[in-house]
Amino acid sequence: MQQPHEPPAQQPPGCGKHVPGGGHAGGCGGAIPKGPVVCSTVCGNPYAGLVSHLRAAWLSGKTRPLEYRLAQLEALGRFLEEKKQDILEATALDMGKPSFEAYFTEILLCKNELNNTLNNLSHWMKDEHVDKNLVTQLDSAFIRRDPYGVVLIIAPWNYPIHLFLVPLIGAIAAGNCVVVKPSEIAKNTERLVAEVLTCYLDSDCFAVVTAGVQETTRLLENKFDYIFFTGSPSVGRIVMTAAAKHLTPVTLELGGKNPCYVSDTCDVQNVARRVAWGRFFNAGQTCIAPDYILCSVEMQDKLMPALREAITEYFGPNPQESPDFARIVGDKQFRRVRALLCSGRVAIGGQTDEKERYIAPTVLADVQPSDPAMQEEIFGPILPIVVVADMDEAIDFINARPRPLAVYAFSCDSKVVNQVLERTSSGSFCGNDTLMQVTLTSLPFGGVGNSGLGKYHGKFTFDTFSQHRGCLHRNMGLEAINSLRYPPYNQQKLGLMTATFEIKRKGMCTLL
Repeated sequence: MQQPHEPPAQQPPGCGKHVPGGGHAGGCGGAIPKGPVVCSTVCGNPYAGLVSHLRAAWLSGKTRPLEYRLAQLEALGRFLEEKKQDILEATALDMGKPSFEAYFTEILLCKNELNNTLNNLSHWMKDEHVDKNLVTQLDSAFIRRDPYGVVLIIAPWNYPIHLFLVPLIGAIAAGNCVVVKPSEIAKNTERLVAEVLTCYLDSDCFAVVTAGVQETTRLLENKFDYIFFTGSPSVGRIVMTAAAKHLTPVTLELGGKNPCYVSDTCDVQNVARRVAWGRFFNAGQTCIAPDYILCSVEMQDKLMPALREAITEYFGPNPQESPDFARIVGDKQFRRVRALLCSGRVAIGGQTDEKERYIAPTVLADVQPSDPAMQEEIFGPILPIVVVADMDEAIDFINARPRPLAVYAFSCDSKVVNQVLERTSSGSFCGNDTLMQVTLTSLPFGGVGNSGLGKYHGKFTFDTFSQHRGCLHRNMGLEAINSLRYPPYNQQKLGLMTATFEIKRKGMCTLL
């Protein structure tokens, strides 16, 4: 996921439907509702008025009731249903995304997240009552999930609807007001979101800001109560630095080089089909795609014809003519990915067309750890194969590098898969397949270390955007119980306090 690099044309500064920097805070076709919105000439920051307006709405308590949250979530469902064709067309224009892939990732998976949230929100919002000690048995102790307040969601370009909408679902469900910043690199999708999303959501509480690098830097100067960023580790550090100035908590969904170990005991044809699908889906522009294969030289020789067969089955003899193969999103990204083709030797594919931003599904053999393709996340349709002697060497190779967003392992021996799982660390893991772990709303999705911070999907998204507030509501009477903790202190009081507050190890007994 690359840093935005080309700001879009902006509206003239001022207060109106388009706030300074290209933000959309008003309803469809209307001006910003009345409220504490101030212009950049007064506050010094072009987005301060917008953030202030949303904060006033949040402080009013408008977003807290269950009924309000459900209504806004239902509106997102109408957005997905009514603008389905527009979404398919916009993603096709931005990166040649096949309609099948666009529907599956940008619409179906988003609907799943939305329906799962609608089905469970009333339960998620209930106070969670917790265990109590002897002193508090007659009191109420519980965890309340409070909204953070005004949150910022910064989305990338590779899945430009999914990667802002899924966190938005959780942010709304948790009762927050939200500023959404879609990627300016996926220009057509950005325009669609900016023009249409605000027609569905309450403009007092939700806004879309269109911004390039400079404008986003100014946006980040404002105090948000939570920031959710998806993108590259380098930009993630910038976001985290900006958040630290206000002690704002963050979720960083980043990337990395996801290893895929293939053992000598596996079904080669099935491995090739599943790896090729995961690597070349969306032309490789997927943060959890298998980034490289680790296998023995014997398995490399077996995999090569199987991968060639799978690629031909999926995309035909000339993938450039296939309607099922996407394109690289921009010229800068195309040139960066093309430069990686010099690594190892091209065993399959390797063809490019700069005018179409086309890079063929490519497999590189005999790649060395020092080659360019192994120095950065590829984020394109190139699959390097690095030869290792055995599983132990593969695990050492993985552990010698920053922890990835995903680790994949293929073997007919479940002990091998479990060994890779137990001896490595990553945001997620999938045995004998690729990508499929993200289709489950019941599993958390997120990175660790260099690949990210925090998690979401399903209830995890709701919890991410909720402040877990520890609450104890005590009885006003029974003051005699409390007298044990008041001065003047003595040994008898300490003994009674110990007996009523102490937590003992299970299985231990006290001899009297």
